[in-house]
Amino acid sequence: MPGKPGAWLMTAARHRALDRLRRDAALRERHAALAAELARDTELEAGGDPTAAEALAAADAGAVRDDLLRLLATTCHPALSPDARVALTLRLLGGLTTAEIARAFLVPESTVAQRISRAKAVLAGHPYAEASVADLEARIGGVLEVIYLVFNEGHVATGGDALVREDLCREALRLARLVTELVPADGEALGLLALLELQIARLPARTGPHGELVALLDQDRALWDHDAVDRGLAALDRAREAGGGALGPYGLQAAIAACHARAATAGDTDWAAIAALYGVLAEVAPSPVVELNRAAAVGMADGAAAGLARLDAVAERLDAYHPYHAVRGGLLERDGRETEAAAAYRRAAKLTGNGAERAELLRRVERLG
Repeated sequence: MPGKPGAWLMTAARHRALDRLRRDAALRERHAALAAELARDTELEAGGDPTAAEALAAADAGAVRDDLLRLLATTCHPALSPDARVALTLRLLGGLTTAEIARAFLVPESTVAQRISRAKAVLAGHPYAEASVADLEARIGGVLEVIYLVFNEGHVATGGDALVREDLCREALRLARLVTELVPADGEALGLLALLELQIARLPARTGPHGELVALLDQDRALWDHDAVDRGLAALDRAREAGGGALGPYGLQAAIAACHARAATAGDTDWAAIAALYGVLAEVAPSPVVELNRAAAVGMADGAAAGLARLDAVAERLDAYHPYHAVRGGLLERDGRETEAAAAYRRAAKLTGNGAERAELLRRVERLG
């Protein structure tokens, strides 16, 4: 019996529903392909005018044929505020709980619940219309944000004992690929695809044989999916071309991931370049989480004391965010302040809802004695 039968049933039902949607979509695509082939054959036999067939092909080209992506673009409605549409879409289509969404936004659960309720009320006042490719292009920012947040939840699960929810990671990557097929010239879509490919490449090395967390610097890089790395680097090059050499927030994060991907060993990592990229990201998309990651990179490039000094600037805003205390513990440990480091690791372990993360943090405490 699962620990939470209701939650288990909801998850199983959602997966069954998604499988059904995908099967139905694939069946429709096969039927459409057969119909188009039959129409072409009939036209050739009759020597008729191809205008009608061309019109049908043009109409089909304007449709978002993947069910989940079409629904995602539909719920990213312009009548909703950015926060509301992303929260609603994550809840309805991403399958994330209110608690998981609250963690992604660093806000209370009650705030997320209110956003979702208001979003439903607003959409109820608008006639339903399925999103087209043109709608997808117009709503691309919200769509990419949802895909990004779904991937993040899969990359480090909010709750449970497993560190990774690979199903969410793979689904986010699938959607990112579809978006770039439909909107091939969007630099941020390509940047997000590059980021997800580079991140997912490391999944085989992120956990040990018993599901324990393996830190990036301790990972066996031979286990990384190097085909995914190549795809990610290629997508990053395309993102730069689309942006005329400039990168947006997702592209910058992909460039940071590329620095890790290009390093043959952890010791070869160009931390100065990573810190500089985080500096640019902090200007383009400022947030306390970006500053946290920047502090960690500065700590590796310029020494633990420099990283700790940067952390002080976001201490108040991230006190309830467990990665802040985990990063702080790592910098304190490298600075030789082991008692303070152990206290920071304990604080992070208390705040995280993920069993694998908690176990790793407590192992660090034990190591420090």
